[in-house]
Amino acid sequence: MIYSEKVLDHFTNPRNVGELPDANAIGEMGNAKCGDIMKIYMKIENNIIENVSFKTFGCGAAIATSSMATELIKGKSIEEALQLTNKAVVEALDGLPPVKVHCSVLAEQSIKAAIADYYTRLGIDPTPIVGVIDECDACHDHGCCHEE
Repeated sequence: MIYSEKVLDHFTNPRNVGELPDANAIGEMGNAKCGDIMKIYMKIENNIIENVSFKTFGCGAAIATSSMATELIKGKSIEEALQLTNKAVVEALDGLPPVKVHCSVLAEQSIKAAIADYYTRLGIDPTPIVGVIDECDACHDHGCCHEE
């Protein structure tokens, strides 16, 4: 499998790794079949994602997409973060092999789950804002990254 330089860079030198002790938004998505689990931590102040980090258990593409996704939303508003698509993450990484695209879906879903958690903590129903977040079924739709 051939990866772009950006994917390799974000895998070998991931940005924003680890737990965020003062996080007020935490989202986790995963797929038992695939084995990838992504947890996103955010510190949101005045509608801005002041800080963001992640912990990912998975393949290199899962780590790279987590790293890139956190870079793309850091310092952005909640609304901007909600507009981040898995396609934008893939493009920012200069592409992913088709069998790895589901990793970017996991990143997008984890971000939405964290924002939903933020609103829930505030006593606000997140569904009208974030939408319904389904368990990650990307592996079922696109093949699993561990079935190479």
